[in-house]
Amino acid sequence: MATAPPLSSPATAAGISLWRINLVGLVTIVRKEVHRIARIWVQTIVPPAITMTLYFIIFGSLIGQRIGEMGGVPYTTFIAPGLIMMSVITNSFGNVVSSFFSGKLQLHLEEMLVSPLSFTTIITGYVIGGVVRGLAVAALVTVVASFFTDLSVARPLVTLSVIVLTAMVFSLAGLMNAIFAKNFDDISIIPTFFLTPLTYLGGVFFSISLLSPFWQNVSLANPILYMVNAFRYGMLGSSDIPIGTAYAIILTALVALYVAVLVLLRRGTGIRS
Repeated sequence: MATAPPLSSPATAAGISLWRINLVGLVTIVRKEVHRIARIWVQTIVPPAITMTLYFIIFGSLIGQRIGEMGGVPYTTFIAPGLIMMSVITNSFGNVVSSFFSGKLQLHLEEMLVSPLSFTTIITGYVIGGVVRGLAVAALVTVVASFFTDLSVARPLVTLSVIVLTAMVFSLAGLMNAIFAKNFDDISIIPTFFLTPLTYLGGVFFSISLLSPFWQNVSLANPILYMVNAFRYGMLGSSDIPIGTAYAIILTALVALYVAVLVLLRRGTGIRS
């Protein structure tokens, strides 16, 4: 007489247990990151708001009065999406690179590596932390911008998706930087020599239509240009770049960085050496 199969096999129970472990681990990493952001809010949230206020005063109110309109809108309104996106880029990158590198330096990252947590869980937790800080700063900068210009959102879905995807891209970039970093000087090289110049040249303060054809083509090699223009399209309804191309560039960067970070963690690059 055939007996009924057990309701759950050991393999199934182990799979459920591992899934729960990773879920708890993900929540724990996210809580740690959010708590870190909130605990040192004077360093994580306030400085970007002050910096962006100065940008609006200098470039928007003072220089903007001389420039007049750009892209069919007042200059202060034109630069507002770019400044919001700049704050997202720098803060999502900075949050992950500093947090992950601190984990390496203080050796508590090793506890996660020897635990049953998957690399996907670890990456996702840190990326969510970077996105949270990026969006928190973006919200504060938006409030600051409202004191200098009238902002409206022409396409909410585009605006939200672009800002979240961009925060994810630069959270992954910060994670990659932290993997290779061996000291605190290494985590400042990328922001200083690459991220900041590309951001300033990414159409934050100007439309690339003002450039000569040669420099317009050069600008098209800057991925931040696509992110800034996609976000500006979502808020103002205008862009120097086709929105489909912008999404393609952002998603390609997201997938490429995720795969690269996953491969590096599996190899133990910068962690086990």
